[in-house]
Amino acid sequence: MSDTVLSSASVATRAAGTTKRAPAPKPGTATRRKDRFHRGAGRWIVLAVVGLFALLMVAPFLLMVINAFKSPADYSGGSPLSLPKQIYIDGLAYFWQRVNFPVKLWNSIWTSALVAVAGTLLSLLNAYAIGVGRVRGRAWIVAVFMIANMLPQEGLIYPLFTMAQKTGLTDNPWSIVIIFTVIQSAFGTYLLSSVLGTFPRALLEAAELDGAGRWQILWRVVYPIVRPTMSVLAIFFFIWTWNEFFIPLVMLTSNDNQTVPIALSSLQGDRMLDVPTLNAGALVSLIPTFLFFLFFQRTLTRGVTAGAVK
Repeated sequence: MSDTVLSSASVATRAAGTTKRAPAPKPGTATRRKDRFHRGAGRWIVLAVVGLFALLMVAPFLLMVINAFKSPADYSGGSPLSLPKQIYIDGLAYFWQRVNFPVKLWNSIWTSALVAVAGTLLSLLNAYAIGVGRVRGRAWIVAVFMIANMLPQEGLIYPLFTMAQKTGLTDNPWSIVIIFTVIQSAFGTYLLSSVLGTFPRALLEAAELDGAGRWQILWRVVYPIVRPTMSVLAIFFFIWTWNEFFIPLVMLTSNDNQTVPIALSSLQGDRMLDVPTLNAGALVSLIPTFLFFLFFQRTLTRGVTAGAVK
């Protein structure tokens, strides 16, 4: 009797085990609509916040454009936020002629371009010796470059000006090129040495087994890999050098050697300031860097993306 009960229980258990469980009920239509509404509302909130920040960033440029085409009487009779009653372009012509803008523009272009190229190349050579060459005291050398990059320009101007006087580079744009090549390469060396410090040793050993020398390893193995990062550095070096004001102001005293930021400062007097002309000059000075950024925007994006993926 007991065996019959046990066998019946085991059969019932196996039957219950082989029975398929019913699928869990799917959430209702109201729940799906509620989740979809919350996701859509969250997206719109994020979009609104991003749009607000974009508007805050663009607002100063819009004010500059508005005030650049105002006459002095229109500006003094209204407010900086008011629209111009008529388009006034004499401020642009006055700035162009007063500061001899083509000369200032050319000085800024060639000095910034040379600093971008020379600073990036010097950064690569320094980082190759530190990161791949594994010189002794590598950590201390990188720390020195980092500290040098953090020093304020006010603390460097006196020894720099003294060295420029002794070498005959006073009031010479080449002094700006040399100074900012060294200053910018300090940051570039710190960045590239960190990248090359984790460079795969297997690639270097394979190149050495194939008979490649140090220069061949640098230009055929290392350079193709760090080229996107170097492109980003070159773009930053160009823009940073273009915007420099204090050291060029001290080093370049003659009108024919000065750069665009110094030309803008010449519009401000001790007791009078022509705001429309200053805005017109700022607008004209911004256009070259804006075009440069648009032209190299794809290169900058590729460099940042390549560094992130790597």
